[in-house]
Amino acid sequence: MQLYDELAARGLIAQVTNEDEIREMINAGKATFYIGFDCTADSLTAGHFVALTFMKRLQQAGNTPIALIGGGTTMIGDPSGRTDMRKMLTREDIDHNAACFKRQMERFIEFGEGKAQMVNNADWLLSLNYVDLLREVGACFSVNNMLRAECYKQRMEKGLSFLEFNYMIMQSYDFYHLFQSHDCNMQFGGNDQWSNMLGGTELIRKKLGKDAHCMTINLLTDSQGNKMGKTAGNAVWLDPNRTSPYDFYQYWRNVEDADVMKCIRWLTFLPLEQVDEMDGWTGSQLNRAKEILAWELTSMVHGREEADKAQNAARSLFGGGGDKASMPTTELTGDSFGDGQIGILNLLVACGLAPSKGEARRLVQQGGVSVGDEKVTDIDQKYGCELFLGEGVIIKKGKKVFHRAVMN
Repeated sequence: MQLYDELAARGLIAQVTNEDEIREMINAGKATFYIGFDCTADSLTAGHFVALTFMKRLQQAGNTPIALIGGGTTMIGDPSGRTDMRKMLTREDIDHNAACFKRQMERFIEFGEGKAQMVNNADWLLSLNYVDLLREVGACFSVNNMLRAECYKQRMEKGLSFLEFNYMIMQSYDFYHLFQSHDCNMQFGGNDQWSNMLGGTELIRKKLGKDAHCMTINLLTDSQGNKMGKTAGNAVWLDPNRTSPYDFYQYWRNVEDADVMKCIRWLTFLPLEQVDEMDGWTGSQLNRAKEILAWELTSMVHGREEADKAQNAARSLFGGGGDKASMPTTELTGDSFGDGQIGILNLLVACGLAPSKGEARRLVQQGGVSVGDEKVTDIDQKYGCELFLGEGVIIKKGKKVFHRAVMN
C-alpha cells in the first residue's frame, strides 16, 4: 500500500486541495511540507501527537518536513477553537518555549542537513513593515471571506480583537515565505486550520501565479468532542517533569472504549494488517488494545524502559500488588506540615492531584479521594507527618489515578 492510501486507511486525511497531485508528490517522496506549532507553553501536549507522528510517517517515506515554530504568530494568538483571547507572552517566554519544543520534536523527527528543518517565523514576521505588509498582502484578502471563516465566526458574538483578526494573514504569509525561501510546496494542519491554510494557497496563487497545496489532518477528539490532550482539566504534557511517564501511560490506558482503535490507527506505527485484526476486539481484548496503545506511545515519548516500568506499575497496582517504586511520587518537606500535620486539601494540591484547594474540596465532597485504604469524607481531615515516613502513603483519586506521598 502506498503512503497516501495508508494515511487515508488510517483515517488521518480530512480535507485536501488538488488530491491527485498531493497523492503523487507524497507517494514519490517529493513533498516539502510544513506544520506550524505556536509556542504557548514550554512543552508540547498529547494533543500534538497527530501532527508529530504524521511528520514522522512522511519523513520515513522520503518527504521533507519543516517544523515551523511560531515565534511570531504566538505574539498574536490563533483564535481557532478559542472562546477568548490567548494570554500575551513575552519574547523571552516564547523563545524559551520554542527551545523546549525542539528537544521534544527530536524524538519524532530527524533534523539535519538534507533532512527535516526547523524554522521560526519570528525571523521574518517581526521584521515586517506594517504598511508594506498591508500593501503587499492585505490587498489579496477579502474581509467578507475572512468573516465567513469558521475560526472567526465562532468568536464574533463574544468579541474578536483586531490583533487576532490578523492571524490568518500572518499564517498565510508563513506559507508564502516558505514557498519562496525553502521550496515548501505543501502545508499540513489540523482540520480547524482549513480557512487559514487556504489563505496561504490563495496568497501564493495571486502573488506568484503558482500553485501550492494544503491538506488538513483529523484532530484527536474524545467521545464528548473535546480535543484530546487534556484530562480532568489538566493538560497531558510530553515533558516528564509536567506529566510523569506513569501518568502519561495511564492517560492512554484509560481512553474511552470508542476511541482506542481510532487512536491506534492514527498514532501508532503498528502495521495496518495488525490493526485491522484488532478491530473486532471486545471485553478483555479491548483492555489489551489499550495497553498496546499506552505502551507504544509512552515508548515513543519516554523510551522503552520508562514504558515498561509504567506498564508493570499499572498492572501491579490494579492487580493489587501496589508497585510503589514506579508510581508518581511527591516528596513533602517539613514546611508542608503545620504542627506536624497536613490537611487533605493542601495534600492534594501539593501532590498535583488538584490545581487548587477549591478543586480539591470538590473531589473530596464527591467521594473521589482515598488516602491509604480509607476514603476521605471530611474536607478538614488532617494527617500526621509520621504517615509519610519510609515508603510513604498512596493517595487515590477516582478509580485510576494513584500517587505516592513521602516525607524526605
